Amino acid sequence: MTVTEPLVVHIQAMRRRHLRAVLRIEGRVYPRPWSHSLFLSELALRGSRAYFVARVGRDVVGYGGIMLTGEDAHITTIAVDPARHRQRIGTRLLLVLAREAQARGARNLTLEVRLSNHGAQELYRRFGFRPVGVRQNYYQETNEDALVMWAHEIDRPDYAALLAALERNIPGETRFEDRRR
Repeated sequence: MTVTEPLVVHIQAMRRRHLRAVLRIEGRVYPRPWSHSLFLSELALRGSRAYFVARVGRDVVGYGGIMLTGEDAHITTIAVDPARHRQRIGTRLLLVLAREAQARGARNLTLEVRLSNHGAQELYRRFGFRPVGVRQNYYQETNEDALVMWAHEIDRPDYAALLAALERNIPGETRFEDRRR
């Protein structure tokens, strides 16, 4: 029987120096990955965007980002290296994105997810997201539809309690770096 040490995941703001690793994961996860220049343009929009990476040791193992528009925060991307799936890294990233949205005054969170990605949909449901519609052929590279999901009233104390409960159930440790708390 193999005993593994509890995972320590470092979360920090995404910087240019992370992009090589981010693009490597992007290429493994998405049929039509974002380009280096697209990530650079997103990182430059600090007033309305926030991107984070998750590291284990020195390795970037996941990333995610949000775009803020008025009272709404849209999760633009979230991905975890396939070799690190099922280690709750996506949960940690989604916690950071939700809290960043709250800190920036958002009242609602939204995202699109592939209809075939049932694992991600279940994760989003745990965060209070509910399906509200389908975008036909949203993922044009695969002709797949997207399920549109929303989590409303994330500025309320009961949503903060939900996030705290989700965080308590993550084994190991999450360390935040370069981040306002």
